[in-house]
Amino acid sequence: MKNIVLLLCCLLWNLVLEAQAPKKPNIITFVVDDMGWTDAFNPNYHTPNMAKLAKQGVKFSQAYATPVCTPTRTSFLSGMNAAHHGVTNWTSPLKDKNSDATDQQFSPSSWKINGLSPKEYTSYPQILKQAGYLTIHVGKAHWGSAGTPQANPYNLGFQVNIAGHAAGHPQSYYGKDNYGNLPSKVSPQAVPDLEEYHGSTVFLTEALTFEAIKSLETPIQNKQPFYLNLAHYGVHTPIQADERFFQKYLSAGLDSSEAKYASLVEGVDKSLGDIMAYLQEKKVDGNTIILFMSDNGGLSLAPARGKKAHVQNLPLRAGKGSVYEGGIRIPMIVKWPGFAPMNKVADQYIMAEDLFPTILQMAKLKDVKTLQALDGKSMVPFLKDPNLMDAERVLVWHYPNKWIDQDGPGINYKSAIRKGNLKLVYDLRTGQKELYNLSQDTAEQFDLAAKQPAQCNQLTQLLKSYLSQHQSPMPVDRKTGKLVEIL
Repeated sequence: MKNIVLLLCCLLWNLVLEAQAPKKPNIITFVVDDMGWTDAFNPNYHTPNMAKLAKQGVKFSQAYATPVCTPTRTSFLSGMNAAHHGVTNWTSPLKDKNSDATDQQFSPSSWKINGLSPKEYTSYPQILKQAGYLTIHVGKAHWGSAGTPQANPYNLGFQVNIAGHAAGHPQSYYGKDNYGNLPSKVSPQAVPDLEEYHGSTVFLTEALTFEAIKSLETPIQNKQPFYLNLAHYGVHTPIQADERFFQKYLSAGLDSSEAKYASLVEGVDKSLGDIMAYLQEKKVDGNTIILFMSDNGGLSLAPARGKKAHVQNLPLRAGKGSVYEGGIRIPMIVKWPGFAPMNKVADQYIMAEDLFPTILQMAKLKDVKTLQALDGKSMVPFLKDPNLMDAERVLVWHYPNKWIDQDGPGINYKSAIRKGNLKLVYDLRTGQKELYNLSQDTAEQFDLAAKQPAQCNQLTQLLKSYLSQHQSPMPVDRKTGKLVEIL
């Protein structure tokens, strides 16, 4: 009898301890593809759910990514800067195919054209999985070329994968087109796994939202903490109309291309709202963190975004593919119930690789061992106190690649570095340096390089040291056969 009483006491005590133990928070990263810094709050677009999320959390006014998608997505997963992990351009869905455009001056740099192998780093989804989380990926993956381990989210720590593969954009957003899976018309960009919606009127953004919600049913029912990476293909090209919203933008006076784009933006906004409503319905919203972001700046090329190029992200200069602010500054909103204050703006500049240590700290995981050294820094201090600033932080962008076969502002073979309010833009073709004070000149219109040579030289040497330290890929001069050097 005494032993039974003792056993019951132990069981009761364990139940008390379990009840008192803090719950692991659920975590959602909501990633929009190619969404510009101003798009979330553009008065021409209807985005009430992004506005609602901002009122419920902290909006970072100076969040950054790389100029194009795969480098950013790799930085998210690895906690490494692109100059460190070596995936400096978007990866082709075809294995061993360099996506760089041909250039007369440079031969391609030795960047990792197939993506970063999971043998080279420890991903945070893998760490979360080991800590008891159900890890779910829905939507665009684009971490590597087809036929490589990194192309498959299952190899990167995800236990569920829906529609994630090697391609960086959908062949079609339309269910009537089977999202690209039509006989004799299938390309590597055809979106997999959504056969349930083939032949329907369900737009891709909505289909992914339905699947994301389905994927949450089991962990919520089992009271298991979950991590969901909902990575939409929208608002990437092809810019196709989401018919649920398209006509009202035409009626409001937007031209056809911009009306289509606006409908894509509203589609991902509705997805965000549907996810938030589902969490509230299931009474788990109070223990679920949402991190909303884009993977690079907004597309600004004509004619996909209108008749005039590089004005779509104003007041920021240029757009996707550029190291100017329009190509790298992204929307970032974080809702963390019970921890981060509501309706606040944090002005601290942060970077894509910061997502890794941030999520681990949110999940209360300490002393985690990783194969790689992390470049990212946790955003948690700035979520706790949005007024906090670290003006000594150094951010680096490195694009030793030719994105497209045309030049544009800040596009192709450019690097940049920021410390405090000063940002240096370095042209790898010519060695030209530009210096901007972002606190006074967000539009990057006033080059201070000639007026502040000491600061210009200091940032140049910091950039050179960083790239040398990580043996970053550099273009090769065709005439000399030598790597380009930062001078």
